[in-house]
Amino acid sequence: MSNARATHLTRRGVLAAGGALGLGAVLAACGDGDEKSAGSDKDANPAKSGPWSFKDDRGTTVKLDKVPTAIVAFTGVAAALYDYGIEVKGVFGPTKTPDGKADVQAGDMDVSKLTIFGNKFDSFNVEQYAAFGPEVLISTTFDDAGTLWYVPEASKDKIAKLAPSVAVSVYDRQLPEPLQRMAELADSLGADMKSAKVVEAKKKFEAAAERLRKAAKARPEIRVMAGSAAQDVFYVSGSNFSIDLEYFKALGVNLVEPSEEAKKPTGGWFETLSWENVDKYPADVIIMDDRASTIQPADITEATWKKLPAVKAGQVIARSPEPILSYDKCTPLLDNLAEAIEKAKKVG
Repeated sequence: MSNARATHLTRRGVLAAGGALGLGAVLAACGDGDEKSAGSDKDANPAKSGPWSFKDDRGTTVKLDKVPTAIVAFTGVAAALYDYGIEVKGVFGPTKTPDGKADVQAGDMDVSKLTIFGNKFDSFNVEQYAAFGPEVLISTTFDDAGTLWYVPEASKDKIAKLAPSVAVSVYDRQLPEPLQRMAELADSLGADMKSAKVVEAKKKFEAAAERLRKAAKARPEIRVMAGSAAQDVFYVSGSNFSIDLEYFKALGVNLVEPSEEAKKPTGGWFETLSWENVDKYPADVIIMDDRASTIQPADITEATWKKLPAVKAGQVIARSPEPILSYDKCTPLLDNLAEAIEKAKKVG
């Protein structure tokens, strides 16, 4: 692995887990964490009694006298915990779009009820966070150093002094592993992991994985390209490091892989193409970054894009480079890709 560490990445731009760097300028700038604090809600969740401890993916064990309820989490993490019945009241990261609606990474949460400490990259209102009274901060990490995603480099030390942190790694592993870790975290926080809803969600995920495996085996000729669009460039993601793409590849999906030489400047995550060269790699299905920080397929006006065989054939679907780590939210990602491969015409 080339050392694509988020400590460096945060200085250069946003790491799109299998997406793109340098998108900081186009991140949804709909708040700098200046929303009024509603204060912490100590009774937000029906917590288990007694002391709490959790060993995270950095190897760090956080211990508290009781199960935390004043939880602050990266928006996508909060959305995953919400699916398990754990309500997080304080968040940071893409939560609201400029028109005030829920960002795709907010999942099913009611964003109007959340205290948002920072809605865009490199933004975190430390004073508001301190007043909230956090008991624990939870985020993901995209490197082997355990750097907390969306916690600004400039204020990370101040933030760290206010509450212990927990990191769930989404770096260089397949999707089932962080899904399992998030489920374990939810369990420790008081989620009912034996509820019919949770048990059924996991079964559906496993069924979707098997469907994708069968689709990939039946249609090995279908080439799938993971892309992300910005104003001046197009990014093609490689399967290395990204939890979804590594899993898709393990299930047999024929993924387009940019050359290793082309990925060197980006630490091995992706290749940057000009719009003139967007047809460099033949593809039958294109899965496109669905985050608000990127240009969505319907809004791409480049003629070279519109001429791509997969685009002309209507074989473009959404991809979530930062999937909400609950079985409920990840199942459609597998089902949608399986369906796209099953129905795809060979055009690339």
